[in-house]
Amino acid sequence: MKDQDSDPFGEAADFRVSGPFHLLGARFRFESNSAELLELAGHAYAGLPRHRFDTPAPEMRIRLLLTSGTRNRQGPVRARTRRHREPPPLQMLSGAGFLGGATESSNAVVISPRERAALVIVAPQMLSYPYHTRYELIEFAVFTLAVRVQQLASLHGACVGIGGRGVLLMGDSGAGKSTVALQCLLEGFEFLSEDSVFVAPESLRATGVANFLHVRAESLRWVQAARDVAYIRKSPTIRRRSGVTKFEVDLRQGDYRLASSPLQIGATVFLSARKAGAQPLLQPLARSELLQRLAAAQGYAANLPGWATLKRKLAGAGAFELRRGSHPREAAAALRQLME
Repeated sequence: MKDQDSDPFGEAADFRVSGPFHLLGARFRFESNSAELLELAGHAYAGLPRHRFDTPAPEMRIRLLLTSGTRNRQGPVRARTRRHREPPPLQMLSGAGFLGGATESSNAVVISPRERAALVIVAPQMLSYPYHTRYELIEFAVFTLAVRVQQLASLHGACVGIGGRGVLLMGDSGAGKSTVALQCLLEGFEFLSEDSVFVAPESLRATGVANFLHVRAESLRWVQAARDVAYIRKSPTIRRRSGVTKFEVDLRQGDYRLASSPLQIGATVFLSARKAGAQPLLQPLARSELLQRLAAAQGYAANLPGWATLKRKLAGAGAFELRRGSHPREAAAALRQLME
């Protein structure tokens, strides 16, 4: 963007390319004018198992464009002092087949499923917030392209498995999904995802990004092995917009089993804060109850193509409520018995 008069859209700019990254059944390539943005993409998606569906993996292209401007690593960039306090000028931007403009303080994501491409525009001050840049901008583009191009259902929930067979874990915030997923991970389950699961409605094969697990400090009281506790505590911490602080555990660096291929969903399990008492932790749910809970928990997926097929298939696979025992390992044991 050195000369906007001769090259207003930056089409002659030199962009670096990284990838392909094999994830979510597709192949993603990133191009950027910023080494830091490419590093963020690599930190998120390098070293993951190569998930493939039955069809050839589609090629996706994402341009990560860092706008010009100043940056303060200690916090957000303060507005430039101008004699007449005029707003920052519009910068012409282009990439992935799109032409547009944004001010230097703007962040934006533009996605074209038809072109299998996305343009992510990042203001310099966002580099001071790598977690938010990764999750709110880059991941949004990756997930949306994967879902729309491959006609997947995007579900909010976790997924673990055994022997290629998986179980969907759903529940409200604070229901214990991450705690149960952590316990399953430590007990040798195949780990697919902690928060976002992408399912092919007809086949019920699920994929996800098993890069990180976010663990609250209070959840460590359930972890028995000192080695596991030490590894988690060495992980960097992130702060979500809700104010919750968690350890961000990189699962690719530990001795964990990541699902090597999409898992075949065998059941849907809703976590409950209700204690099991003398009853079994897993309680079967009627079809009507499953459909009601799915509608309440998956508002986004309910508006996507294939939702009717997905509901029918999940109802045929079976559903349960998982109540609380005295220790999360009881939940892991119940899930193991269900899958085996």
